[in-house]
Order: sequence, then C-alpha cells, then structure tokens
Amino acid sequence: MSTAAAPVRTGAVLADLLPAARHRYAIDTALVVGGAALTGIAAQIAVPVPGSPVPVTGQTFAALLVGTALGARRGFLSLAVYALVGMAGMPWFAGGSSGAGGASFGYVLGMLLAATVVGSLARRGGDRSVPRTAGTMVLGSAIIYAVGVPYLALSTGMSASAAIAAGLVPFLLGDALKAALAMGALPAAWKLVGRRG
Repeated sequence: MSTAAAPVRTGAVLADLLPAARHRYAIDTALVVGGAALTGIAAQIAVPVPGSPVPVTGQTFAALLVGTALGARRGFLSLAVYALVGMAGMPWFAGGSSGAGGASFGYVLGMLLAATVVGSLARRGGDRSVPRTAGTMVLGSAIIYAVGVPYLALSTGMSASAAIAAGLVPFLLGDALKAALAMGALPAAWKLVGRRG
C-alpha cells in the first residue's frame, strides 16, 4: 500500500479544492463561520479532569482540523471568530462557558495561533502523508500548550510544575488519539481527491 501524496497542485489546502467560480468570498465566509461553529460544537464534548480546571474537549482537535483544512488565513479568521464571539457571550467555549479570562482561555488563544501555523504547514503538504500529518498535529498541540499552560498558571496562581501537571500531562494520551485520527483522515482525504482529480 502506497502513502504517496495525491497529485493535486502544491500550495493547496483541502478547502481550496471547492469550486470557486465567482463566489469565492461567499465560500470563504461560509468556511470561516463553519470552522468557528465546528470548534464551538466540539468544545461541548467536555469531560472534567479531576484536579484540573481544564476539561478534555474536542475543541483542540477541531481547531487543528480547521486550520489544516482551511489554511493559515481562513484558519486564523475562523478561530478569531470563535474566540471573539465566545468572548462576547456566546456559550460555546468548553462546557458551554463564555467570556475571557477563565483558567482555560489561554488554550483558546493558543488554538488561534496553532490553527494559523498548521494551516501554513498544510499549504506545504503537511497533511498529505501520515508522518507529515503527525508532525503537523504534534506542533499544533505544542503551540496550544505553550500558550495555554502559562496562562493557566498566571490566571490561577499555580506554580509552573502544578500548571504542567494540571494543564498538560492529563491531556497527552487524548492528544495522541486525536493526532492518530487526523493522521488517518487527512491523508485519506487527499488520496480521495487525487482519485477524483
């Protein structure tokens, strides 16, 4: 079985393969809003972690998937809409929360940056094979934690080691499972597109 990348133009992300015609702005707007909504819906899949103010959610997976599928610009805009609408009061952060400043809000900010980075990597083929997708997802997750864990420490007064214990360690297994799902789904989508193209 071959894992070769699909013969689709380089520099494209999955969203670029949608028919554009004269309606590119409308399609991009729908993709951005849809990505924000997907992230908000995925955030409602929330499982509390004993001893941590941060739950396990589907939100990080959705944010990385949105960034990868939409590309850096649309991924950033999508997560910006998600963050701004949630800050304005829409209850679509983890577990139906909203507003800025909660202990887990740093992860939302990290997702904004991560979606941009993984979207940029996807334009360079970072989602077209299993190993490249694994690297893209690991980097995206690391960015989320690089912002989220220090924010958790600052917002709660935890020490750095306590924030790592409460805001990173309990999530590593789940992130590995999410990365495995992406490693299967994204290259498979490119293979499917390659067969149709």
